[in-house]
Amino acid sequence: MSELVIVGAGGFARETAQAVADAGEARVLGHLDDNPVLHGTEVDGVPVLGGCDLVHELPGVRVVLCVGNPRDYAARARLVRRLALPADRYATVIHPTAAVSRTSEVGPGSVLLAHCVLTAAVRVGAHVAVMPHAVLTHDDVVEDYATIASGVRLGGGARLAQGAYAGAGALVREGTTVGAWSLIGMGSAVLGDVPPGEVWAGSPARRLRAADEPALDELASRTGCVTRTVGGPLT
Repeated sequence: MSELVIVGAGGFARETAQAVADAGEARVLGHLDDNPVLHGTEVDGVPVLGGCDLVHELPGVRVVLCVGNPRDYAARARLVRRLALPADRYATVIHPTAAVSRTSEVGPGSVLLAHCVLTAAVRVGAHVAVMPHAVLTHDDVVEDYATIASGVRLGGGARLAQGAYAGAGALVREGTTVGAWSLIGMGSAVLGDVPPGEVWAGSPARRLRAADEPALDELASRTGCVTRTVGGPLT
């Protein structure tokens, strides 16, 4: 049985630890987190071994990054660059109740939690988080660092570009693209393409404002430019 460490000690990290235990194919050696208050403690019975850079002292151990939230969903991308690990160090975690078709692909470092479905020819990139009961249908493409919260439904041929975040219960129409580092609010119905670096919400979804600073910084670093506009809070 292989060993792995989970970078992060929050809710997503805890859920991933349970998925690993349920799959029974690896053993979680512990969590790594940069919060020194957590070092030496346990999270759901799993020890927090130290800071994230400890991965470099564990060369034979696989790694999965479980950080980020709607306020900073670019955290995984920054951590990948900081740690600079080869792709083969990253584990792919798939809960045993997830239904992944033989024609679908899931990249390194990605996590698929309980009861999510990938129907046919779905492409999931690296370091993608797919929460419980998400449904990805035929020919969907989910690029690196994207986050799909619980209960999301993607119509056939939909695309979540790099770093996009789909909030819980969001619906994305077939053939529609959600741009890089954009966020779709929970319960939204996306009927048309969403540009990069924006926050959309509602049914039908509409633009509310520019994405938060960490996502815009990530977009700028990868494209060389980004338009920043000031908008009101989500309501």
